[in-house]
Amino acid sequence: MNTTTTGQAGLKAENLSLGYDGPAIIRDLTLSIPHAQVTSIIGPNGCGKSTLLRGLGRLLPPRSGDVLLDGTSLAAHSTRHVATRISVLPQAPSAPSGLTVADLVSRGRHPRQKWYQQFSLADQGIVENALEATDIRELADTPLEDLSGGQRQRAWISMTLAQETGILLLDEPTTYLDLAHQVDVLELVRRLNRRHNRTVVMVLHDISLAARYSDHIVAMKDGRIITQGAPADVITPELLREVFDLHAHVVNEPTEGRPHVIPLGHAAPA
Repeated sequence: MNTTTTGQAGLKAENLSLGYDGPAIIRDLTLSIPHAQVTSIIGPNGCGKSTLLRGLGRLLPPRSGDVLLDGTSLAAHSTRHVATRISVLPQAPSAPSGLTVADLVSRGRHPRQKWYQQFSLADQGIVENALEATDIRELADTPLEDLSGGQRQRAWISMTLAQETGILLLDEPTTYLDLAHQVDVLELVRRLNRRHNRTVVMVLHDISLAARYSDHIVAMKDGRIITQGAPADVITPELLREVFDLHAHVVNEPTEGRPHVIPLGHAAPA
C-alpha cells in the first residue's frame, strides 16, 4: 500500500458536548488529535470514550461545540468526503451472512467510486494490498462467519485500509479477543501507523497494552479529559487512583521501558 496518506488530516474537538436521549455524556471537551501518531483513549466504563469516538467520526452530532477536520467543521463536509478522510471501526461491526472477506474489504472503496465509474482494476489492487497488509490475503474467499475472532478483526481493519483515509478511529478493536490475538491486532495497528503514516485513535480497556502500543494517551473520567500525553507521563499510580479508583504499582516493562500496570486492588478512600 502507499507509504503516505492522502493528505494530512487534522482532527480536533472544540468545546464539544455529546449525548444521546438523556443528559450529556461529553461536556465542553477540547482535544487535538496528534497527526500520524497512535492515540489511545482510556477510562472507566461509561466515562464517554466510545461516545467521543463516535463524535469524532461524525456518527453522533454535537449538542454544542464542534469537530473540525483540517480547520473546517465536520458538519460542513459531505458524507462522501468525510468517508475518504476518516474511517471508523465500531465496537461490534456486523455484515450480511455469506459475505466473504474480499466482499467486505471491497466495500471500503465505495466512498471513492462515482456512479459512472464503478469497481476498477485500481480498486482491486487497493483491496489486494489491504488484504496483504493485514496478512489475510489467503482468506479472501472465506465467509466472515468462518473466521476466528482475530481474523475477523483483521478483515474489518482491512476494509478501513481500503478506504485509504488519513485517520483511523477504532473502538475497542481487541474486544472479545484472547491475549495473543489482542497483541496481533495492536501490532498490526502500530505497523500501519509506522509504515503508512496514518493517524490512529483507539479506545482500549487494557491500560498496559494502551501504554505499549500508543504514542499518546488520553485519560477520561465522567465525560471529561483528566490528562493526556506520552504514556510514561500519563500512566502513574496517582492517575490510576484518580481515574479508575485503582491501587496499583506501575513498573517499566523490560523491552521498551513502557509503563506496565500491576493492579493491587480497589483504592482505599482518600
